[in-house]
Amino acid sequence: MTTLSVTIRNSDEKLAAIRTAGSIPAVVYGAGITNPIHISVERDLFKKVWKVAGGSSAITLSADGKNYDVLIHDYQIDPKTDMVIHADFLALDKLTKVTVGVELEFVGISPAVKAGVGTLEKMLHEIEVEALPKDLPKSIEVDISTLSEVHDQIHVKDLKIPAGVELKTEGEDVIAVITGLNEETDETPEVDLSSIEVEKKG
Repeated sequence: MTTLSVTIRNSDEKLAAIRTAGSIPAVVYGAGITNPIHISVERDLFKKVWKVAGGSSAITLSADGKNYDVLIHDYQIDPKTDMVIHADFLALDKLTKVTVGVELEFVGISPAVKAGVGTLEKMLHEIEVEALPKDLPKSIEVDISTLSEVHDQIHVKDLKIPAGVELKTEGEDVIAVITGLNEETDETPEVDLSSIEVEKKG
């Protein structure tokens, strides 16, 4: 499990000064924590850990000699600078399973798309799973190389799920499908203008 070292911060520390120094103000809450713990974490370290763990894989947070199993529950970005300015960490119980959304990673090349006979439509981009913190995956692969004909589909039940991980999303849900070049997956119904009621003014 990836470890992220952080610093306990005082309540009187100015957030702007923390950010100027290259760190991110953050808070830890959840299992086993009565009062939220206010911390700061180096911005570059946070970015490295996010690339490895994402928002669904547990990490070990090391703060003031204590370790916490946590998820990166949320973070905020300054739209002007595109920099992370705050983060939330959710503490987990090692012995309690949690349900999280896991990103789907599409890999491979679809023969149907390569041959130019169809278009790949991605219907889902994440699925829900349940697992102990140590077993939570960052992502789950979807191999689209099995899609060779128009109307071929990949369902949730077709995924290779890591050991210790249980699917919570319905197995019959479609993740990806090959549509014909002139087909559309979502049809917009025609509007009957005569049925629209117009409110009179005055």
